[in-house]
Amino acid sequence: MTTKTAKIINKTGLHARPASDFVQAAGKFDAEITIKRVGDDEEANAKSIIFLLSLGLCQDEEVEISADGEDEAEAVDKLIELINSGFGE
Repeated sequence: MTTKTAKIINKTGLHARPASDFVQAAGKFDAEITIKRVGDDEEANAKSIIFLLSLGLCQDEEVEISADGEDEAEAVDKLIELINSGFGE
């Protein structure tokens, strides 16, 4: 299992458009991927926009992305990079 953290930098948090981009990126990998707010036990399937939006992730919150599977390291790195880029906003 590979796990890394990142801080949400988007002013509006992980709202619908960046969440959609995140889910699409996660869906390209075979690994099982989860995302959660650091310090919280509630995690979401990173390949489900409904579960991701249900976390209500806001600006300046730190998230933990974990993946388990053949391409886990690549998946986590790509998703962390996407969050750090601010989704082009």
